[in-house]
Order: sequence, then structure tokens, then C-alpha cells
Amino acid sequence: MKQFILFALALAIGLAAATQNIQVKEGLKFTKANQEKQLSIYPLPQVNPAKDKIESQPEQLKSKSTVSIVGLGTSYSPWGLGYAGGHRAVLDYNAQLNSLAFIHHMGGYLDPGGNANDFGYDLSTDGGQTWTTMIEVFQETDFVGKSREIHTQWPQGGIFNPAGNTNPNGAYVAYQSTVFDFAGSGSFSYLYGRGNIGNPDDTTQNTIYPNPSAGIYVNQAKGFTLTDTGEMWLADINHNPDIFEWLNTLVITRCSWNTAEDDFELTDQFLLDCPGEYAPGDLRIAFSPDGQFGYVAALTDIGTVPISSGQSYYPVIWRSDDGGESWSEAEAVPLAGENGIFGVQYYLNDDELAEIYGLPIPAREEIPFTTAYDFGLTVDAWGNPHIAVIVGISAEPYSILTDISPSSGWMYTGAFLLSSTNLGEPGSWDGGLMGRPTSFHGTFGDFITEDNRIQICRTHDGERVFVSWLDTDTTVSSENNAPDIWSRGVNLAEQLKTGADYQLDLPVNVTFGSEATFSAYFFTMADEAISNIDEYTLPMVYSTMNPNSPPETGSYKYIQDFSFDENDFMFPAYITVGVPEDSFINRNTFTMSAPAPNPASNAASFNIELKEKMIVSVKLLDLLGQTVMELPATEYQSGSSKISLEIDNLSPGLYFLSAQAGRETISRKLMIK
Repeated sequence: MKQFILFALALAIGLAAATQNIQVKEGLKFTKANQEKQLSIYPLPQVNPAKDKIESQPEQLKSKSTVSIVGLGTSYSPWGLGYAGGHRAVLDYNAQLNSLAFIHHMGGYLDPGGNANDFGYDLSTDGGQTWTTMIEVFQETDFVGKSREIHTQWPQGGIFNPAGNTNPNGAYVAYQSTVFDFAGSGSFSYLYGRGNIGNPDDTTQNTIYPNPSAGIYVNQAKGFTLTDTGEMWLADINHNPDIFEWLNTLVITRCSWNTAEDDFELTDQFLLDCPGEYAPGDLRIAFSPDGQFGYVAALTDIGTVPISSGQSYYPVIWRSDDGGESWSEAEAVPLAGENGIFGVQYYLNDDELAEIYGLPIPAREEIPFTTAYDFGLTVDAWGNPHIAVIVGISAEPYSILTDISPSSGWMYTGAFLLSSTNLGEPGSWDGGLMGRPTSFHGTFGDFITEDNRIQICRTHDGERVFVSWLDTDTTVSSENNAPDIWSRGVNLAEQLKTGADYQLDLPVNVTFGSEATFSAYFFTMADEAISNIDEYTLPMVYSTMNPNSPPETGSYKYIQDFSFDENDFMFPAYITVGVPEDSFINRNTFTMSAPAPNPASNAASFNIELKEKMIVSVKLLDLLGQTVMELPATEYQSGSSKISLEIDNLSPGLYFLSAQAGRETISRKLMIK
């Protein structure tokens, strides 16, 4: 396991008196959803965004890389990974062939004369150890359609391995992209096809046009998955470009492998009803390892959760238990209210709620919890859906509170794994807190924005899942524009999650200390982890960005060897009703201030506030989780006490100050200069 950033999970048990119309305090910062009632066209940038890059990284952060990073292909628009909350299905791992494919726009310094309307893939047939890059699968000049004045957007895809094949050269890379026809119909269509891995010149292209007579239009397929059985599934939001409004339906497209043609062909396209005033904030589709159970999921408000109606987002799912032949109606996954998820309703402690609402704090069933605006979806070995999503509190309708808590030091949001134990049925959902971010929204140029970009993957057998997201250290930037990747794994059978080490119930920072420190832009994670006995490697790719250079300098990087092993799964993954009270971390035991000064050179101090007389242990840990200083366990009286540290013999760098009293541990960052 690699380096980590500490986070403190704080939970409280008591409930306060409920209020009907609770309001957050004035002056708190929140981010509002970009709600859509009409069709949106997102231009593909031809220049690098003008956001200033942080150049003054402290020298002590430029340490030897703890993960191996290798270069992949280039693109005239590497920032295309960051659009509109979608574009996640671009890195695919095929366990049968131990092969990876990364699909992206072409152009850049490895493709002179290429442009962002072309796209191809980078390929590894040895589990990510070596790569062949810039394999072109589609050229704009070869487009067969109504016009050659086209604009391709958001290519995505994966590896399809025909039944019985064991040689990567006998497999294919499937792709799908959105096409906007400027000179022809002025509408969107789908472009899809495949490339022969063994013969890169052997490619196909097919087009799916809107079908107005059936009320079907296409925009961008945010949901994409490719099953082992040879099915390419797309999920899209149905917009009518003639009236510029969405139609309260989702477009589901199914393309199946035709063995005689060695290509995918359209076999079905249908609509799923999706009530609600606004189009979903994000959309995904996924199937179980055997292809039997499938789920479409959206972040939206369909009006069936009273406390959230007109106020906040929550997941909504549609289920198929027959390989996609039939689908259920929309089913809400409530976060808030009397049927809400217990782990979600208790991830904020009483102190934090008082900072948000004042006293008395509202009953937790009355708090309008909401999701953010993008998420990840996977399906486990037993056919159960799992959703990775950022959760917070809705301050205004369809917004999320993104201020920092002065007491905990964390944003009032949490990175969650929402898991069903019974095929997504109501009442079967648990909420596992994976981490607490300190930033939310990042802006790059005039129209490129990214939030935490949370994602999920599973092992091929579907028994373990892994959640990863982006976050920026607040000492570096006040917004999420200099991100590192955080990650955590869950053993579903034993309901245990990974920790930073045997003592620390914390997520791991994948990129800190490597060349990707503060710059893992628009990362994407494969849909499956690479399993090797009891070790699980998470394939990840991120974009490089330099606003001061021409766009041809943009490229992609692969993180080669970040992994978890079985010994890392050690902490309870979910907190549910019925868990004994003493198993909760009691946030009311004590509070701890941030160390000062920070950065410090010779000495630093901090204050603790105890509710009763207790023994307090204090440690200082380095980035590898090793204890570099430990104070003798000391009994302190109730009230406030000051604790000092002599640090003049420690090397400059970032450390973590950890204080433990009773069952509770609180951690703070300390920079030594």
C-alpha cells in the first residue's frame, strides 16, 4: 500500500428535536447543480485552458515516487476527459487476456497532423507493464455520414474477447462516440465500431441516428458498458432538439456482437421513464460478472422521496434480472428522511451539524442529504448494485454544501459507497463512508470544470470493490484544481474496508510524492482491478495539463502499480442500525485544534478539550504511516489542555499529528519546514 492522507470519521448517536423547515446558517458556501431542461452542446476545446497551474510546490513534496507512472498517448485535447460529468468508460481491463485498453482523442506531439475528431487507443497485453500507444481506430476523413463537417465527442470503449479466444491478437477494441453534424442535420448521432487488435488497419464504423417517429433522440451516452457476453450497452438522456427540452425518458441502446460480421450491430433501442422536472445530473449502466443482472442508475429527483422532492438529488435505479431483456420501473434510493440510509445520516457529528444549523440541531431524519453530480456504478458477484458517490447536505434546492468545518477541518461532504444486499430493493441499502474530502469543485478555463470525479471498480469475480476520487490539499489550493487521487477498497463478503495501516481507518493517497502530486487531472479508473492471488492493482490514467504550453503538449499517464492486498481489509465497511453503540466512534469524547504554527520549524503546539478526565496518547507519523515521534500517554483533566512538540530534529516535510483519547482518534496535518 502506498502513501496516505489522514481523515477522521466522526459519528454521533443522539438526535435533537426535529424542525419542519430547517435552514443552514447564512454565509456558508455551496455549489449548485447545473440543471438541464434543454439540450446542451459542449464544445471540444482547441486551446489549453487558461487556469494558472501551481508552480511553487514545496521541495519536500518532490520525494521519490512511490508509484510507477508511465507515459501513454497524446491528444490535441487531453482535457476532453473532463467534460459534463461523463466520459468514464475509457480505460478497460480484460481479465481473460490480462490486457488493458485506453480510448482517447488523437493528435498531439505523437500524432503530427492528427486532430481531436480522430480517436484511437493505447494497448497493454501484459497487465499494464508495457504499452503500444496511438493505435488509430477512427479518422474524421473516413466518416460515412450525412456530412464531413462533424464534431466527435467523448469516445469511450473497451476490450471484447470472443468466446474461446486466449490470444489478445484475436480480440477487439470496441468504441462509441457522439457525433455532432454541423452541416447536415445539426443533430447528434452515435458512432460505434471496433478495431482488430491483431490487425490495427482492420476497423469498422457504424452510425445510429435519432428516431423521431419513436420519440428517440440521442445526445451523449454517459452510461457505457461492455459485457463478456458481447453486448455493448449505452444509457443517454432523451432530448428533443426541435423543442430544446428533455422528454422525461432515458434512451437505452443495445448493440450485440455479430459473429458472422465480426462487428457489433444495433439490436435494440428503447426508453425508460424518468419522472422529474430536470434531467439527471449523471447516468450509468452496469451488469454483473455473469451478465444476468443489469442496472441503470441516475442521480436525479423523481419526486418520490418527500424530504428531497424539489430539494436534492439521490440515486434512482432501474433493474434487469434477465440480461437486459426487461427492466423495472424507476426506484428511488433515499438518502434522507425516515427511509434514508443510516450511515449517510450519521456521518456528520453533532458539532458539525451545529456549525451548519445552529442549536438545537435538527433531527437527522429531517436533514436534506443529497448526492453531488457524478458517480460510479458496479454490480457484484451476487447481482447487487454498488454506487460510489459524494454525499452532502442540500443548502438550497439541488445544491450541495461545500464549506469546511472549523472543528473537524473537513468539508461537510463524504465519499460514500452505497451498497445493496438484495438486488437494489427498498430497505436493502447500506452506506459506507470511504473518506472526507477537503475540496469539491475545480475550474479550468472558461467551461471545463470537475468535481471529485468519484469512481468505482470491482475484481473480475465481483467480490471486492474499490472507490477512488480526486481531492486537493487546502494548503495548496482552495479549490479542487491541483488534485491527488484517494482510494479505498471493500471486501463485500466480509464487509471490511481497507485502512492506511493496522491502526488507521483512513483512505490512501495514491499519487502524493510521485510526479502526479497535485496534478492527477481528470483521472479515470478501469472498471476492473487486476487480481494477482491476494493483491489487487487498480489501473488508473490521468491527463497532464500545462496552460502555458500549446495543446499539442497534452498527454496521458498510466499509474502502473498502486495496489491493496488482503491484509489491508480490516475496518467495518458499513454502519447500520443494530450495531452496538460502543462500536461507534464517539465524537463527543474530545476536540483537538490544528497545530500552530503551521508550517513549523522548531516547535509546535495544539490544544485538546476533554469532556472528562482521560488518558491521551499523541503520535507524529510520516507519509508512510511510520511513527517518528510519540509522547508518553498522559492523563489530562477535563477542559482545555495545551500539548507541545519539539520537532527541530525532524526532516522537513508533511507529517500527521494523531491524538487518541478512549476510542476516538483525531488527526491533523503538520508541515515542518
